[in-house]
Amino acid sequence: MDSTMPKDIEWRLPRRPRSVGRARALLAEQARAWKVPDEVSATAVLLLSELMTNAVRHASVPAGREVWARCVLRDCGTLRLEVADACRALPKAQHPRTDDESGRGLVLVTALADAWGAQPRAYGIGKAVWFELATGQGPG
Repeated sequence: MDSTMPKDIEWRLPRRPRSVGRARALLAEQARAWKVPDEVSATAVLLLSELMTNAVRHASVPAGREVWARCVLRDCGTLRLEVADACRALPKAQHPRTDDESGRGLVLVTALADAWGAQPRAYGIGKAVWFELATGQGPG
């Protein structure tokens, strides 16, 4: 990875369904620029899509609020993605039945991420949901 490139980037997107695809494209492009391995990048794009979809579909917030996505590549070889919205309700993993059409987003995050969590945002406005993936690119 080129040490002159920024390792922290944030996108502010409208809370609309098309922003999910835009976030996927932005992350895929950034992961290529940072030379994140393809397998890690593909997993990150999938999980970001799940968190963005949750924020767009389930966050009950006033009109005009944005969804923020932040991506950080740490020197220790960890890729961290965070999605923030203005809804205070913290997500809860569902236990979908096989015939349910939704409710699997956090199940996927739990299964594929090395770590994940959610916490209220600073100043009491909304929440942030995050996950981390090891890139295999740490020092050593």
